[in-house]
Amino acid sequence: MNLKNKRVLLTGASGGIGAAIAALLDQQGAILSLVGRQSDSLNLILESLSPTAHQILVADINSVADREMLTVHCNKNDIDMLINCAGVLELQYFDQQDPQTIDNIINTNLLSPMQLCRQLIPALKAREHAVIVNIGSIFGSIGHPGFTTYCASKFGLRGFTEALQRELAGSSIQVSYLAPRATSTALNSATITAMNGALGNTMDDPELVAQALLILLIKNQRQRYMGWPERLFVKVNALLPDVVAKALIKNLPTINQSINQQNKSED
Repeated sequence: MNLKNKRVLLTGASGGIGAAIAALLDQQGAILSLVGRQSDSLNLILESLSPTAHQILVADINSVADREMLTVHCNKNDIDMLINCAGVLELQYFDQQDPQTIDNIINTNLLSPMQLCRQLIPALKAREHAVIVNIGSIFGSIGHPGFTTYCASKFGLRGFTEALQRELAGSSIQVSYLAPRATSTALNSATITAMNGALGNTMDDPELVAQALLILLIKNQRQRYMGWPERLFVKVNALLPDVVAKALIKNLPTINQSINQQNKSED
């Protein structure tokens, strides 16, 4: 796929991965509509891009009114591509997680991207070739202790993407799924970063995720999973989940220690 002059709506544009994606797509000649909740952050990103027809849209994708505003914008601007990159997570025991946090994670990572896709599909069908990319996670295929709600949201996003791919087969819309592993962004708390270090988990730079997205788009791939051995664990977990479960359960003492220290510091 040639990205020159393709019009892209990018949610979560002010996040670490979103900013890296914006920079790389700008280099490819795409015309970006950058969506985020903070105008200051969006303007900083806009200033770092080439002087072209990029726009910023201050919006909360969890807001019905804001999603309607984004839909109107896409209809007026002949958007070719939707990239659902907005996301939130929290390290916490599920039974101690605040109910509002659970709602926010599920809404931001799953329900709102679904609703945005639903609203934009009619306009995307009118394009000669359109693309929807949902940014998921390796945790959308592997249930990980301490991230139960986040895993549920990303498992749901992966299933939604798979079903939508099949539902839109034969249309002008290609639906794709990108699953990064742990990534070094502000989305991760200091506790999460320290825990990943203690567990020996590699954290990719956001620019590496953006490069993976570019490969997915250029090669017209339906899905792409990042990281080794994470990609292997995804396949093993699908066939032999008990093997992965035993490996993760061995990490419970470190995970528990991290959560306990985090909770004590917040008291």
